[in-house]
Amino acid sequence: MESFRSHTGLVAPLDRANVDTDQIIPKQFLKRIERTGYGEFLFFDWRSDAGFILNRPEYSKASILLAGRNFGCGSSREHAPWALQQYGFRVIIAPCFADIFGNNALKNGLLAVSLQEPEVTTLFERAGRAALELTVNLESCRVSGKDFDAPFTIDSFARHCLLHGLDDIGLTLQHESEIAQFEAGRPLWMPTVHGD
Repeated sequence: MESFRSHTGLVAPLDRANVDTDQIIPKQFLKRIERTGYGEFLFFDWRSDAGFILNRPEYSKASILLAGRNFGCGSSREHAPWALQQYGFRVIIAPCFADIFGNNALKNGLLAVSLQEPEVTTLFERAGRAALELTVNLESCRVSGKDFDAPFTIDSFARHCLLHGLDDIGLTLQHESEIAQFEAGRPLWMPTVHGD
């Protein structure tokens, strides 16, 4: 997993609450056996509307998605953060996230930032008037931009993992020498992790 420290990018304002995972990546695209190729199907049903925010050329390079409350509700599909990342988003900002989506996002290196509702409203207003660029700094836990600065909180363990680019496999591999030592001390007739 790529480490995350700070990101500056253009904001795409998706002013909708309760965006569920079936809208983020519809079920018909979940048959793939790979973990790649989901970005092109992000918000597939909504993309048929020419006026949809991500169809507008001024947001083609957006890497921060601004959304309404309860983003990522619905099913627990891990494909939702994959699709958002593969489309090009590094950060999602909303007043709150569905718990499972928030956890899936963080475990996959997609930073889900909760800001206060009035702060999100301010950002929507600004993004509606002109191109909005923000910097999201995980080291200082702040979102900043022109005349805007707001702190955010994040679970300390999730923050550590993001800062160091550690997914569950990376966390396990930090203990590779201890695992090897344990395996070396086991009786030969017992199975080993390395398949020896």
